[in-house]
Amino acid sequence: MTTRIEDMPVYAERRVDIDAALYNLWRRARMHLEMPLRVELPTLRQLALIIEEDCWVVVDQTHYDLPVLAWVEFQDSGRTTLHTPVSCTLNYYHYMASSLREKVLALMRDELDTRLA
Repeated sequence: MTTRIEDMPVYAERRVDIDAALYNLWRRARMHLEMPLRVELPTLRQLALIIEEDCWVVVDQTHYDLPVLAWVEFQDSGRTTLHTPVSCTLNYYHYMASSLREKVLALMRDELDTRLA
């Protein structure tokens, strides 16, 4: 896991399911693109998404990449099908981070599609 979130206090933690299509796209990106991958999020001002080998972290670029939101601990061991969602832990580092979740995932999907095309 990235050092940027290891020592950060977590505001809240939730178990969530990641859509299989997005998870599989990330797996393809890990095979074909150099990690970590930094994705600018222009519609979300100063935020960026850092895609790592084992996590996805939304950071605030104006505060020295302070984490805002992170998807970690993907439960993909023993996965036998490509169409089922993958469970993971979603860490919130800011009280307003929940409003970003869906926007970030949509931007991530678009960016990975573009880079892999």
